[in-house]
Amino acid sequence: MVSSVSLLITTYNWCDALRQVLISVANQSYLPKEVVIADDGSDERTSAFIEDLQATFPTLLIHCWQEDDGFRAAAIRNKAISQITADYVVMIDGDMVLHRHFIKDHLASARQGYFIQGSRVITSPAAAKEILSGANDIHFFSKGISNRFNTINSPYLSPLFSVNDTSMKSTKTCNFSAWRDDLLRINGFNEDYVGWGREDSDLVARLFHSGKSRRRLKLLANAYHIYHPDNSRGRLSRNDQLLSHCLSVKQIRCDNGIDKYLSSAFKYNANTHKS
Repeated sequence: MVSSVSLLITTYNWCDALRQVLISVANQSYLPKEVVIADDGSDERTSAFIEDLQATFPTLLIHCWQEDDGFRAAAIRNKAISQITADYVVMIDGDMVLHRHFIKDHLASARQGYFIQGSRVITSPAAAKEILSGANDIHFFSKGISNRFNTINSPYLSPLFSVNDTSMKSTKTCNFSAWRDDLLRINGFNEDYVGWGREDSDLVARLFHSGKSRRRLKLLANAYHIYHPDNSRGRLSRNDQLLSHCLSVKQIRCDNGIDKYLSSAFKYNANTHKS
């Protein structure tokens, strides 16, 4: 049973998208205990935007920032998780607009021994422009979206299409949730991953190696990805090598992880907590 949930949102210099994402968070049927913005080095415009919202936002809104030193998603997510006080963590990217039952759906599906990967609806540049202008009534028949099946929200049909697996296929943390203790046990994200790609696959692989399974959720926890150009793949080959090593040795706990941000009371001893 989940007693409390935190929402982690990654962002970098895109206030227009973050605004729409936070509007969808504020309209949730079940609000998280806190929202932590994991900011990978945005300039002062993002800080000012979040500061303006904090006084009126319907739940605690925390801005966790690190200096801009390239794409360091693993590091900023670890820093944000270290500030979270809830026992369950839902993660999204700062370009994911949420269905109003998004948090409620993740909580209803949470089970010990599992983590959850949800689905996303892909939008075209034209549809993304409408979302950024304030349109939030996306549905099955909306123009400019693909994989329309992912727009359907049905607690009754979801069990027919959701599956449990331990496959590395289509791994993403843009719509993801896990027990905080499970993330701490594997020492969070591996910060050796710098540049776009594979830090999420590494996290999922180590959760599998630690004995956890994935619930691949369908027809619940719907989220709509705001189109943007792809990030640079310049470091992908190196990150692929890191992932290959993680898989080959069945690594559970990374060395360069979240423990550096935690007080000693919350650190996990690698010898004590083995799978």
